[in-house]
Amino acid sequence: MTVAQAEIAALVDAGFEEEVAFLRELVRVPTDTPPGDNARHAERTAELLEAMGFAVERFPVDGAAVRAAGLTSLTNLIVRRRFGAGPVIALNAHGDVVPPGEGWTRPPYAGVIEDGRMYGRGVAVSKSDFATYTFALRALERLGRPLGGTIELHFTYDEEYGGLLGPGYLLRTGATRPDLAIGAGFSYAVVTAHNGCLQLEVTVRGKAAHAAMPQTGADALAAAVAVLEALYREREGYAAIRSRVPGIDSPTLTVGRIEGGINTNVVPDKVSLRLDRRIIAEEDPAEVETRLMEVISGAVKGRPGISVDIRRLLLARPLVPLPGHERLVAAIGARASAVFGEPVGATGTPLYTDARLYGEAGVPVVLYGAGPRSILEANAKRADENLLLEDLRRATIVVASALCDLLTD
Repeated sequence: MTVAQAEIAALVDAGFEEEVAFLRELVRVPTDTPPGDNARHAERTAELLEAMGFAVERFPVDGAAVRAAGLTSLTNLIVRRRFGAGPVIALNAHGDVVPPGEGWTRPPYAGVIEDGRMYGRGVAVSKSDFATYTFALRALERLGRPLGGTIELHFTYDEEYGGLLGPGYLLRTGATRPDLAIGAGFSYAVVTAHNGCLQLEVTVRGKAAHAAMPQTGADALAAAVAVLEALYREREGYAAIRSRVPGIDSPTLTVGRIEGGINTNVVPDKVSLRLDRRIIAEEDPAEVETRLMEVISGAVKGRPGISVDIRRLLLARPLVPLPGHERLVAAIGARASAVFGEPVGATGTPLYTDARLYGEAGVPVVLYGAGPRSILEANAKRADENLLLEDLRRATIVVASALCDLLTD
């Protein structure tokens, strides 16, 4: 460990109690998405950052655009810290979360700490990296060594809906033009690639009828069952399609939501379902979408009184490595391996994230932050989501040390 790395570790350790308190404050402000009424959390985050001496730029997104995306309110934040001439490195984490759901044994918005873990919705994905990145930047400020370049913190609030009004908005409007980027991730791997995602809403329409005379109607639910059966047959073939990217296996398809019908004694006139299709890097997203539309339409073809509408909810393209990402992998991997005492290398993940939007803008990006080896270990999107605070501490040291290396090359 160099003198600079030892100093960074000492600075992070000295401020770690404050970092934990900062994260708890972020967890205590709900950001359930839907409904996506997240401007209040952005304002609280900005207040905490300003109390630490950071200048915070607020980027509220037009209400009409927010509502059109299915959200309620959205403000993005940027903190810029220029150390000197050199590359601009963006650190992006999202504050929006899925609703907590049932099964929690601790309050989802209290930030309870037990046995070295903090519990709460968003504590691992990815409010933790608001803290990781903020306190890594503060450690660099307090290090007092000459550095060349700029660090930007990008805190956004629509990753659950695709990121187009978060990182997409900041990049599209020219609010930021980074040279490199790091997105929220976990501590035991540097993610360089991830799946894409296609989400569709399928609405099957029929004709309502009294349950005593079902033959006078057209049963939308029966037709929807045919659609489901066709989709599940299609899914059976996905296991034979394998990605060459380590950490990514095969495409997946999940029907995550179904609703419809009028009453128990009425033939359903409409049934809607929403599906999620993960796209590996070797697939063409347009071909994937066309194929699914053919499968769905074919399942109801020839059924009297039945029609189907298909609406795209999201198309997130896969993240693939860009030239220049090697610098990020080398710096983060070396520092993480030293701090965690085990090899931390590059891999892919079957998730999709809004980090892909940096890649689509031509910015080399990888994912790294605070958290365990897998989403399952963190209970992300499940009850009792949690974060081992020691992972937060060590990840903060890793990020600060890697940034120091990148800004002194």
